[in-house]
Amino acid sequence: MGWLYMNRHHMGGHETPKAYLDDQFTYSRTFEDGTTQGMRVLDSACVGNRVWYGAAQKLENDVPGDVVAIVCLVRWNPRDKEDLQFGYKDMDETMGPCEDSCPERILKLLTPTTYEHALDWRRRCLARLRTRSRKIENGMRIKLATPMTFTDGHVGNEFIVVKEGSSIRFRSPERSGRYHIRNFRELAWSVVPETKVHRTVFAPTSAPATPA
Repeated sequence: MGWLYMNRHHMGGHETPKAYLDDQFTYSRTFEDGTTQGMRVLDSACVGNRVWYGAAQKLENDVPGDVVAIVCLVRWNPRDKEDLQFGYKDMDETMGPCEDSCPERILKLLTPTTYEHALDWRRRCLARLRTRSRKIENGMRIKLATPMTFTDGHVGNEFIVVKEGSSIRFRSPERSGRYHIRNFRELAWSVVPETKVHRTVFAPTSAPATPA
């Protein structure tokens, strides 16, 4: 499906993309034979107002069924000059979305699936969560998988972590300046083992024996 755009007046009274999409994917349809099919969103998140992730449960004659993931690309610009403040493009997990920042709480709601693209998407989401959850300590020496070039001309891939309250900066082992690495938690990096030199302790010298 392509992109669907609208202005805020066509959002059905919903003030945010999340509220609109929660309502959009919660529905029930009745057919001529009296049977019904529908879906309801159990939980969702609109990450950065850029990607909406939802855990949606299928309903068959009001009987709850499988819970699947729906992903919507979102474009949200309340000040759009063409009066098209909101746009979205939807897909489900069986299409193997490129976006894989789904929150863990939503992944936990999904029921097992056999669709390979969906399984691959879930694995990518879990791998990203593991990457973002790695512990970062002040003074830790890290090595990026790929060197980075900074505006002062420095090129490097090894840095010392400098934590300043809730913010994280990085210092080059060869320079005194501090650097900001955008989206650091999502990058590939490893900890450089610290070599510690231990002080050598000698056993006390025994006193010479005194002749009787």
